Order: sequence, then C-alpha cells, then structure tokens
Amino acid sequence: MNLYQKLALSCLISLLFLMFAGATVRVTGAGMGCPDWPTCWGLLIPPTSVDQIDFGKLPIEKFQRKAERMGRDPSLINEQKLREEFNPRHVWTEFINRLCSLPVGFFSVAAFIVSFSLRKKKPIVFYLSLSALLLVMANAILGAHVVYSGLAPGVITTHLALAMLLICVLTYCVWAGCDKPNKLPEITNPSAARRYVGLLLIAVIVEGVMGAQVREMTDELAKSHIDSPRHSWISELESSAIYLVHRSFSWLILILALLSFFAAGKSCNPRVHISPFGTLVIVFAQMILGLIMAQIHIYSWVQIFHVGLAAILLAFNFHWLLLIPKKNPPAAAEG
Repeated sequence: MNLYQKLALSCLISLLFLMFAGATVRVTGAGMGCPDWPTCWGLLIPPTSVDQIDFGKLPIEKFQRKAERMGRDPSLINEQKLREEFNPRHVWTEFINRLCSLPVGFFSVAAFIVSFSLRKKKPIVFYLSLSALLLVMANAILGAHVVYSGLAPGVITTHLALAMLLICVLTYCVWAGCDKPNKLPEITNPSAARRYVGLLLIAVIVEGVMGAQVREMTDELAKSHIDSPRHSWISELESSAIYLVHRSFSWLILILALLSFFAAGKSCNPRVHISPFGTLVIVFAQMILGLIMAQIHIYSWVQIFHVGLAAILLAFNFHWLLLIPKKNPPAAAEG
C-alpha cells in the first residue's frame, strides 16, 4: 500500500469513526449541546459549568430564530432559559463529535495533495480526491447549518447522504490508488457475482435512506415522549409504512448477501480478502440488532452500533464490488 492509499484509508477510517460519534450525539439528544458554531457557548474550549459562560457574548437572536424554526416560542429564549437548558454532558458529547471531524479534514487534504503525483497516471483518482475534499468541506458547512437549523430533519438526512457518498468515493480511492488495483482470485461465475453484489449495494443504499427516515421518526419520539420508556416507541413506529418497509427490507438484504457470498465462492474466505466475509458478517449483525430494536427494546447503544455498522457495511460492500473481475483471466496453457 503506497502513501496515497494509506492517507485515503486513514481518511476513510476517520470518517467511519465519525459516523459512530455522530450516531452517539443523535441518540443521546446532544445535538444542541453546543448551540453555536464553530465555538461552543461562545468559547473555543467548551464550558463544564454554566458559570463559565458569558451570556452577553452569545448570539441570542440566532438562538431565537432557531427556536422559531423548531416550533418553539422565541420569546422564551433568554438568559434564564439557556441557563436551565445547559447540560455539560451534552456539551462535551457534541464537542467530541466535532473534534472527531478534524482527522477527516486533515487526511482528506493530505490525500488530495499527494494525489497530484497521480494526476497524469491516474486522473480519476486525482479528481475523486478533489471530490472527497469538496465533500468534506460541504459536510462541514452543512454541519454548521444543522446546528443553526435547530436539527431540521431534512438537513440531517442530507448530512448523512453526503457522508455515504464520501464513503464510496474514499473506498474507490483506496482501491484504485495504486498501479494495479486488487482483484479477487478466480470466481466460478464473475458476472453472477457482480450482479448479486451490485444488487446488494443498491439494497444497502436504499435501506440506509429509509433508515435515515426512521431515525428522524425516533428523534421526534424522543422529543415528544420525554417521560415515556423507549420500548413504548415500537408500537408507534409500527404504524408507519416506512418503518415496516425498512424492517422487512432487511430480509432482502440478507438473501442478496447469501447469494453474493455463494456466487463468489472461495474468494469469500477472509484469508483471501476481508470485504466479502465482512459484508456477510455485518449483514447478520445488523439483522440481530434490528430484531432487538423491533422485538425487545430500542436501546441507545443498539441504535449507535446499527448506524455505525451500516457505514462500514457500505464500505465493505462497495469494495467487494470493485474487487470482482469482469471475467476470469484465461487459464494458462498446459505443457
């Protein structure tokens, strides 16, 4: 693995870690832990107590406009109310999430700089590195908009969609950033394997989009059912068509994963390459986590792992597709 691939892989791993951090923020309700951006309560280093905040320097008018977008009475947003809503645990959860985005930015810039050496030999890698950098910048700007929009559902979903696109771009860069990208050894039927793995990828993306809609629903339930136990949400979720389709769609993903696994044959051995085997393992893990949330309880930790593993699944699945040759190389002549 050359320097460029190491930097692109570091950026991808940082992004996947950030997905777990972002899921933690969302599930714990810490998204408004820092009501301003890029500072947090007007400070570069977040406060640990409300006494450390200079409320005279806070953009109260912006907070009021945000409250109005969230359907709250903006006149109630004042120093006293802000003091009451201050939660140091939420503050530092959100701030750590912001810190987790720094390695993504650093490695995306470094990978783009190194990609200049590949722009003649591998122009697609150069342009995708530029695209990755632009996506990182766009998501950083959108992250600020998420804060000032008051966690508007559509903005959050767009934030996630750009992250999913960035995962695919970086995965391709890691794979293609060398003279001879890897391909899996001989597969019995490469065309069938590509077809099933490609369909699996489409299904994973569709499931991810539906999952984002379901997470918006659970966010709203968290706001409107503050005093209700989380397991009581299940009955309300089951009245939603998008939730029922999302839950049932996972069985299609499992079937496609099994068909892909068997079509690829021995190349799915983890000693050959981790992506095919990892894809199937995560699909099974996601099924188990989904069953826990649907039948037992919507645990916060289950939601976090469900979101984070979905991001890793997308990377593994797309990489698996890239590894499958269009056709097997001709057998060497005997004698």
